[in-house]
Amino acid sequence: MGLELYLDLLSQPCRALYIFARSNNIPFEFKRVQLAKGQHKTEEFQKVNVLMKVPALRDGSFTLAESIAILLYLVRKFKTPDHWYPSDLQKRARVDEYLSWQHANIRAKGSKLFLTKALLPLFTGQPLPPEKLEFATEELNVALKQFEEKFLQDKPFIIGSEISLADLVALVELMQPVCAGYNLFEERPKLMEWRRRVEEAVGKQLFQEAHEEIMNIKNLTADQFAPEMMENFKQQLLKQ
Repeated sequence: MGLELYLDLLSQPCRALYIFARSNNIPFEFKRVQLAKGQHKTEEFQKVNVLMKVPALRDGSFTLAESIAILLYLVRKFKTPDHWYPSDLQKRARVDEYLSWQHANIRAKGSKLFLTKALLPLFTGQPLPPEKLEFATEELNVALKQFEEKFLQDKPFIIGSEISLADLVALVELMQPVCAGYNLFEERPKLMEWRRRVEEAVGKQLFQEAHEEIMNIKNLTADQFAPEMMENFKQQLLKQ
């Protein structure tokens, strides 16, 4: 049995893994798990990841959860080019620093805006309250300012002149609110140029392929969700 990656490309961490594996010619079998259909809660999938989350990896009898752990596993197993996760102690520490920071910042705030703008009206059947969207946008803007000032600064990439895991993870997260209709790059030329460099480094066609489904999120309808999943998502969103 070869390497299997269990992914839903509507998920940002899943897209990061997909792009990383494909851009590094890592052979894997794409096992699609549709979150909207509740496929991550099946008995079959729980044998791969008892946490019932994607992404997940199975390599023979070995299974692994959590996107960052999976990325690092692939880096080490397939000895990918050094720039992804540098052997230089301080450059590697910079990648670790960003990956440690991003969960509660870029990921959390970007996801909140996406869910609020794209899914809340779909699940409730009601117009989105303007104040809810404004608050989510303000939170994301704070994180974006920190990202530019602390992590990107005036460098081509987060750790300097070459792309790393930090850049890939950052950009797929930032694409989530973009796909919901908030073009956060529009008035941020530094971020726009950084985005262009990251896309070119992994391959524009591959990047677009990975984002094709999420770019069409506006075409999603409520009947594409399993009823119990829609109710769970709805309750979570209303609490935010």
